[in-house]
Amino acid sequence: MNTRSSSNPFSFSPETLRDLAARALDLARAGGATAAEAEVSEGSGLSLSVRHGEIETIEHNRDKGLGVTVYVGQRRGHASTSDFSDDALARAVDKAISIARYTAEDDCAGLADPEQLARDLPDLDLYHPWSIEVDAAAELARACEAAALAVDPRITNSEGGSLSSQSSQFVYANSLGFSGGYPTSRQSLSCAVIAEDNDAMQRDYWYTTARAAADLDSPDRVGRRAGERTVRRLNGRRLSTRQCPVLFEAPIATGLIASFVSAISGGHLYRKSSFLLDSLGSQVFPGFFQLQERPFLARGLASSPFDSEGVATRERDVVADGVVQGYFLGSYSARKLGMKSTGNAGGNHNLIVPSTGEDFPALLKRMGSGLLVTELLGHGLNMVTGDYSRGAAGFWVENGEIAYPVEEITVAGNLRDMFAGIVAIGDDVETRGSRRVGSILIERMTVAGD
Repeated sequence: MNTRSSSNPFSFSPETLRDLAARALDLARAGGATAAEAEVSEGSGLSLSVRHGEIETIEHNRDKGLGVTVYVGQRRGHASTSDFSDDALARAVDKAISIARYTAEDDCAGLADPEQLARDLPDLDLYHPWSIEVDAAAELARACEAAALAVDPRITNSEGGSLSSQSSQFVYANSLGFSGGYPTSRQSLSCAVIAEDNDAMQRDYWYTTARAAADLDSPDRVGRRAGERTVRRLNGRRLSTRQCPVLFEAPIATGLIASFVSAISGGHLYRKSSFLLDSLGSQVFPGFFQLQERPFLARGLASSPFDSEGVATRERDVVADGVVQGYFLGSYSARKLGMKSTGNAGGNHNLIVPSTGEDFPALLKRMGSGLLVTELLGHGLNMVTGDYSRGAAGFWVENGEIAYPVEEITVAGNLRDMFAGIVAIGDDVETRGSRRVGSILIERMTVAGD
């Protein structure tokens, strides 16, 4: 994929953003705040879509914003503005201070602990701007769509091919003396098509995303994958209700990891609304299961040297040999729990679940007969109990081979049992997000159908 160097996509220099953040902090101090933090950001980009080879939408975006949070004692107030003028800045700070004076005191409110703030800010190679012109972007989107439409004559319609190229930069600063920020970029290419056979229609899609355009899959590969995934869903059947092994395809398996992360995150823990309360040191997964947090991966989609409070991120084993080693906490939730921040204010950083060594065909063979899930519908998860019930579609597998597509079914279980019942993790790792994991095979779940 051809790329060329970009002219600066930003309106402001990093120094200007730092000055704006520092000015907001100075105004907060002058207004009576005992502590304050500010984040200044800007972004720009191009989003384009084509349908049946014709350009359908072109969007150029350019935005900016400044948010300031102040503390008056342990009363907190927040305000934001998209206007960087001196008057607008002063109004935003005044509004934040006014809000703080009218809120209740909270003994857990405040900035991060000073000793946890990041000192070293390594370059993680997160910024690769792409100065692609509209015509070139349209050609890539067209090529992606054309590759999908060419897969099979039963592909009769298209939702189009889309390309997005975004760049952003930010600075976070607080009154403890921390100031840091960096630019990032994200490029993506996607396609969705519709196939028809025997009066039945199916839709599916595929996409690629990366920090750098050179790391994207080719338009031909993305389109072919979208077309193949759509056609294979045609003539789906329903299943009778049964219990059987279930294999979650890698893009779907990331959702299981997300549910685990949510269950051991601060908000659910201090509100006592998680089925994994007090799970630190507990065996939740089988002994072979590992979950690692790696915030410093070069070009990682969730890499960062510090979290949204300036707390230094660190490499750690969240789960080792199936045992929970740590939670996901920001400063506020950590104080609520009598613990320390784990550097996860704002989310997790590149979670990696190592494979047990099997490729995807080997997982099918190991499953024997069971359900391969490639799509989930709805949000049937009770975080308090762990009860899990989702609409699903995918394929019935017989004797280790995909037999036929299935639809209009439900997969159900309890996440505790599901986590404990993981028997294998594939090497077909999903890399397009913050959680990197292959397909996950679970020993037994209830599949509800006819």
